[in-house]
Formats: sequence, structure tokens, C-alpha cells
Amino acid sequence: MDMRVAAYAVVTDDDGRILLARWTEGRRVAWTMPGGGLEAGEAPEDAVRRELREETGYTVKVGELLGIHSRVIPAGQRVNESDQPLHTLRIVYRASVTGGKLTFEADGSTDMAEWFPLRAVRDLQRVKLVDISLRMAGIL
Repeated sequence: MDMRVAAYAVVTDDDGRILLARWTEGRRVAWTMPGGGLEAGEAPEDAVRRELREETGYTVKVGELLGIHSRVIPAGQRVNESDQPLHTLRIVYRASVTGGKLTFEADGSTDMAEWFPLRAVRDLQRVKLVDISLRMAGIL
């Protein structure tokens, strides 16, 4: 069994909007939480700061740990072909923007980021991690 550990952030602004990234690597294009996989030896807090900067252009202050979500994806349902299941551990933090400006990732697994009013999220094509993270944050 393969394993992937990733860190994500729930980022909101003063207008009550949430920051999401558009994931293009899966079977369908869908909105997801900004964040991604840890590099070897990287602390989760450092990974989420790096991923947010790459995917959104923002620098962030990492806040409280909201939770960890564990999921095993059967081999036949993985995005990247494999004969092994994938165990994903997704570490979710709260974070706040401290600098930067909204820019889009080039040549990555996401192609853009956008702020959404919370009421608009339910109508988006999104991955389950969005709802899981919003529940962890007490927003959904």
C-alpha cells in the first residue's frame, strides 16, 4: 500500500469568503482546499505554507490544527494508475493571509485559485475534502 501525507488550509477573509484552488489532475476538474503533499523531511506547517504560496500566491500564517482525515483509496480508483491502494492522511489547518497577491500556479496540479462566498460553495464542482475541511472548521 502506498501512502501520501498532505497538509491543507481553511483560509477565510473578512468578508466571510473561503479560498479554494481548482484541481485539474483528477478525473474531473474540481475545486479543492489549497495545500498538498509533504516533501521528505518537511514539517506539515511548512508544507501548507509552501503549497499555499505555490497555488495561490499568498503567504499565510498557519493557525490551529483543525484535524486529520484518513482515507484508503482502492487501487482501481486512484488518479494515477497503480496496482496498490493509496492511504492518504490529510492534515487540515486554519490559516490567514499575511501577504502576497492572488496568482495562479503554473504547471502544477491546480491551475487557479479563487475566493468564494460560503453560500456559493455548495453549488461548485468540488472534492469531498472541501466539505470535510469546512466541517472541521465549524463552517459547514
